[in-house]
Amino acid sequence: MANNKGQIGVTTENIFPVIKQFLYSDHEIFLRELVANAVDATQKMKALASTGDFKGELGELAVKVELDTDKRILRITDAGIGMTEEEVDKYINQIAFSSAGEFLEKYKDQIGSIIGHFGLGFYSAFMVASKVTIDTLSWKDGAKAVKWSCDGSPEYEMGESDKAERGTTITLYLDEDSKEYAEKARISTLLGKYCKFMPVPVVFGKETEWKDGKEVETDKDHVINTVEPLWTRTPADLKEEDYMQFYRALYPMNEDPLFYIHLNVDYPFNLTGILYFPKIKERMAIERNKISLYCNQMFVTDHVDNIVPDFMTLLHGVIDSPDIPLNVSRSYLQSDANVKKISTYITRKVADRLEDIFKNERTALESKWDNLKLFIEYGMLSDEKFCERALKFALVKNTEGKYFSLDEYTAAVKDNQTDKDKKTVCLYATDTEAQYGFIAAARAKGYDVLLLDCELDSHFVNLLEQKLTDVRFARVDSDSIDNLIRKEEKVSLEMKEDERYDLENMFKAVLPEGNDYYVTGDNLGEDAAPILITQSEFMRRYREMSALGGGMNFYGQMPESYNITVNMQNPLVAKIMDAKANGVAPQAPLPPEADKDASEEDKTKAREAREAVRNAHKADIQAFAASNEILRQVTDLALLANGMLKGKALSEFIERSRKVVTDAYLK
Repeated sequence: MANNKGQIGVTTENIFPVIKQFLYSDHEIFLRELVANAVDATQKMKALASTGDFKGELGELAVKVELDTDKRILRITDAGIGMTEEEVDKYINQIAFSSAGEFLEKYKDQIGSIIGHFGLGFYSAFMVASKVTIDTLSWKDGAKAVKWSCDGSPEYEMGESDKAERGTTITLYLDEDSKEYAEKARISTLLGKYCKFMPVPVVFGKETEWKDGKEVETDKDHVINTVEPLWTRTPADLKEEDYMQFYRALYPMNEDPLFYIHLNVDYPFNLTGILYFPKIKERMAIERNKISLYCNQMFVTDHVDNIVPDFMTLLHGVIDSPDIPLNVSRSYLQSDANVKKISTYITRKVADRLEDIFKNERTALESKWDNLKLFIEYGMLSDEKFCERALKFALVKNTEGKYFSLDEYTAAVKDNQTDKDKKTVCLYATDTEAQYGFIAAARAKGYDVLLLDCELDSHFVNLLEQKLTDVRFARVDSDSIDNLIRKEEKVSLEMKEDERYDLENMFKAVLPEGNDYYVTGDNLGEDAAPILITQSEFMRRYREMSALGGGMNFYGQMPESYNITVNMQNPLVAKIMDAKANGVAPQAPLPPEADKDASEEDKTKAREAREAVRNAHKADIQAFAASNEILRQVTDLALLANGMLKGKALSEFIERSRKVVTDAYLK
């Protein structure tokens, strides 16, 4: 074979896709690409032997990675099919002509795990090397070994090699800027990241052992990968513990998962994998990007947003598919029909698994539901098809710890909790301690109360009100219990305008500043509390949705608003109103309004005169409120019950209460 020189063929037709897509986003990818090429060559060798085209000895079919740290030389060697001079010229010198497509077409019945399709992986070596050489010997009878070298320019040299064994060795002379890849620890990390499940043994260095107090190398090769990962095996051959051990190997610092799903489909696309429902300790500290995408057991990415629906990025595990279209760097996904089909399939399989658990492992589902419900609710809110399925198996839990499906729960409370408008009212609490009094009042009426303490529940109850027929949700502390489930039309308490005005200003005078208050009087019964403080179900729910990015930020910018219901039948309130009647003179008659034909100056004077009368009376009401200890005490008690009494006001309440107790028991 005569030595020859030439220029690497780069044509507009075959280089254009590279320019368009950009070749590689991260330099470390070079190692994955070169090892993947070596694995492909080895897999092709196996296919040739299985068809009888190759009748010789296969020998040890492993990919060896060797590193000379001092000289900054990295080698990847395989015992695959190798290349002839003509093949080197075609597949190396002519960029973007890959042999994988031709080989797959010829041996498609024998092999389905060729990784490469673009013929560009080899050139990733030049991102880190100032010089690259190839020594290769083809499997074909009579083939001569070929040596190829290039310094990264379009010029190359090709001639005879002294390689005596079948296969290919790629040698990289690492440049100064890439000396990190001359470190053993760095190469070991990259091999573990990208190659730990490749279908051919990948060897890097030797196994070590402790001897005489130090770690020493043995004669045994260190194989960094598992060639038959769990997802490639038949589910029928696996046990529960196999899945748990695989999860622990993937995520050694995590607790065991709640459930798992083994994916295995070969039509109309190829997809295998195992997905796990992780145990979530802190629901708002969720780990995403824990699903790894593989292509024929080669790691591609852990960003699978375009393959699985957004809510499923909360899952952990692996997906392996040769049918997911990748660009030449294999680092980004291209959107096409196959991706959409795969996404739909995964959603369906997850729903199938959850429905099966609901039907056949109900106790197990209930025991793990509190960790699972964030995932289910997120899925129902973000994926319509999953929502329709999940309505059958989603659970709710009441404040007594009992679980129900949605159908079971609405059926259980329908008779007792249907209001005058024929709607079933599902009462719920978000904090059993903070809302204890309201829950107790509901139970006293024979009503059941759900516990909805998930961060997404404000959105979730909105969804359920849309999906469930004639069902309404109401937080148990959003009104008096009789108003939450009205059995009949309520007759409003008749109050004169001046009485309402005095009542509003009297209580606003002793309520904390910074909030909006809507003060009304109502008859709640002599034994009911003097004051009931609630928040509008509508306003509170939409504020919470806004806080979670629900697209209604104007609600989040509004001040907190509270409904202050004064129980006019309570004896203490009656005493306060009597004291007000005796201690505050009625408002003086308002001066007449200016005639419509009056000048603007006269109209302004008339308005100011009327406002002065109102303000004078308002000041009298505020002065009375500030001096009336019963008023301040019952208001502070209501604030305390709602966690709204703080700082100076709380300190004054404690001191006032101490005096009341002292007066009652010691005088």
